[in-house]
Amino acid sequence: MVDAQIVREALRKNKVKTENFKGIEYLRFTDDFKDIPRGTALFKDFVVWGYPHIGRIFQLSVGLPEQFNAPVWVEEKVDGYNTRIFLYKDEIYALTRGGYICAFTTDRVREFIKEDFFEENPDLVLCAEVAGPENPYVEESPPYIKEDIAFFVFDIMKKGEQGFLAYREKLKIIEKYGLPHVEIFGRFELTQISDIKRILKKLNDEKKEGVVFKEDSERDKRVKYITSFANINDIRITSLNILGLPADYYTNRLLRLALFIEEEQISKDERLYTEIGKAFLEGIFRACEMVRSEDKVYRTFRCRFNKKENALFFIEQIKHASAHIQIIERRLEKDGKHYLLEFDKVYLNMTGLLGHLLKGGSVID
Repeated sequence: MVDAQIVREALRKNKVKTENFKGIEYLRFTDDFKDIPRGTALFKDFVVWGYPHIGRIFQLSVGLPEQFNAPVWVEEKVDGYNTRIFLYKDEIYALTRGGYICAFTTDRVREFIKEDFFEENPDLVLCAEVAGPENPYVEESPPYIKEDIAFFVFDIMKKGEQGFLAYREKLKIIEKYGLPHVEIFGRFELTQISDIKRILKKLNDEKKEGVVFKEDSERDKRVKYITSFANINDIRITSLNILGLPADYYTNRLLRLALFIEEEQISKDERLYTEIGKAFLEGIFRACEMVRSEDKVYRTFRCRFNKKENALFFIEQIKHASAHIQIIERRLEKDGKHYLLEFDKVYLNMTGLLGHLLKGGSVID
């Protein structure tokens, strides 16, 4: 459990908020505080610890031996959003990375995770990535998910405990219950750099995000490594709302991209430079067109729910998630076995500045 004195101190410093999801009250850590990660959720009888921050290496050949002391398991890093799935009073719930109980993920989770898992393991928490073109949070989607969403388990926690189950124990549980999971490429010695590089080249060619390395040791250290495709794609996707992200979001991706290209000896030709420039400018051009024709810069999201009440609850949840984004509901209607919710995220900063500039306004820079 979390020490009560630390919780009181965090409350005084506004690092913790009281949340309510359909009558379930809990405390949510809004920021890292001492050794408690952001997203940690405190319920009446247990704690679901926040998912820890994971470091990133920019070059494999020197990064792996520098970061690890033992062989590593290599898993695909799926391009989606992080969730923690747990049982509470005979119901299954799903937390976002920030610690909110998500009405969307909670609504859909039983389609992907069999109930018998939690019936037999009520104290376990599944850490998973939710990905697909019809998710309400991120614009990117893995190329192998053509519609709707999918769940991919990548870690298992225990309620009230930081850290994860041992890797081999996780594998046994995944196999026993048939849990959907991220692709596992295997266990590699730190000297097998060339084998790992072949995996990364294949992932890059397949337009996938990258990998997570997990040390096969008691300390269980983790590190991420991202493909060049993913870095360019991040720029391409987010340039529509380039003002909504800090400058280091882009400088970090350019640095990662350059170092990946250097290490993998990818051709530095005009096609590469054109692709990077296009990734930045296409979104900005599209934003200008939107402001001229519709007076707003936005992106349309769609997602499917089993229960209409969950869709209505979710739309109210996200309306209060950010002061810089306006949520406008387009439609909510029955579509097959699901309710289809469609909504726009209007990017207020981008809309405001472009609207000002396109009408002849000036800025001081």
